[in-house]
Amino acid sequence: MSEENTSKKIARTNFYEQIEKKSLTPLWEVMQNLVLPEPKSPCIPKIWKYDDIRKDILEAGDIISTEEAERRVLILENPGLLGTSRITRSLYAGMQLILPGETARNHRHTQTALRFVLEGSSAYTTVEGEKTTMHRGDFIITPPWGWHEHGNNGDQPTIWLDGLDIPIVQFLDTSFAEHYDKNVEQPLPKPEGDAIARYGSGLAPIDNFSASAASPIFNYPYSTTREALEKMKGNGELDVCHGLKMKYTNPLTGDYAMPTMAAFIQLLPSGFTGKKYCSTDSTVFVCVEGEGKTTLGDTEIHWTENDTFVIPSWVPHSHNSSNIDAVLFSFSDRAIQQKCGLWREKRYSN
Repeated sequence: MSEENTSKKIARTNFYEQIEKKSLTPLWEVMQNLVLPEPKSPCIPKIWKYDDIRKDILEAGDIISTEEAERRVLILENPGLLGTSRITRSLYAGMQLILPGETARNHRHTQTALRFVLEGSSAYTTVEGEKTTMHRGDFIITPPWGWHEHGNNGDQPTIWLDGLDIPIVQFLDTSFAEHYDKNVEQPLPKPEGDAIARYGSGLAPIDNFSASAASPIFNYPYSTTREALEKMKGNGELDVCHGLKMKYTNPLTGDYAMPTMAAFIQLLPSGFTGKKYCSTDSTVFVCVEGEGKTTLGDTEIHWTENDTFVIPSWVPHSHNSSNIDAVLFSFSDRAIQQKCGLWREKRYSN
């Protein structure tokens, strides 16, 4: 190294030490790690086989009560994000169990939550004064800062997938939470089904202003969703990557049902072979019906009913169903990405 270069290196090192004391750092030394040419997420593909984890979920019912735990949940933590309680960089997911006779106390928080019911038909969720019974395949939301509690009046356990935008709220430092009076149940001024009747029947109140960006409907029954998919399946308009894929919407705005998270339902007809695809939203999938596989390069994820799997941002993949129709539920942070003009997708020709 020449004398001139040595002198420059020493001067630069001294300069860095000088500015470090003032909490300054040179952009040119870290820019390559801040402004990436394309997404590079630490999130990795992972599948949780329901048959493998169901016994653990049920065993949790013997280990701790809902009163002790408040929410008895086993977190689905991505192996690439250990210690963060995240399934993707921006999303949290977990398996919640409520046993017969139990109640999970009433609380509220600024995080938005979704529930996708995997097993059981006797539990309920109460959201903002309206109770709804939970059935397998139902998509249920809790809007930010909405009072909610869960209970089970039947004789069988109920298990569902929780999805929340906890990492987003943490990143923005906007987390608040409150508990209802421990010994008082949430009042129920609305009959069950009121929200669907009021907003989900092609009708809306004349003054339909809503202070919440979340959908006023908080239960999207699977029976209705599945019937709609079946009717649409026969018209031949299948996406070459996704089959028949629909989004859950806010009926007042047409936007996603939740302000930060997008949720979808898709049907892959028997024998469907999807084209390769990728997008910027890391996505969590649940197999509702049927079986199939998702191919990511040399890796194949084989899924069947109630299996949950995650595909990281910008990872090319394709979905394939077996010899029966398959239905996949999914959710991601696409809602917030699109609002910020950040979302991208790529479709491959082969």
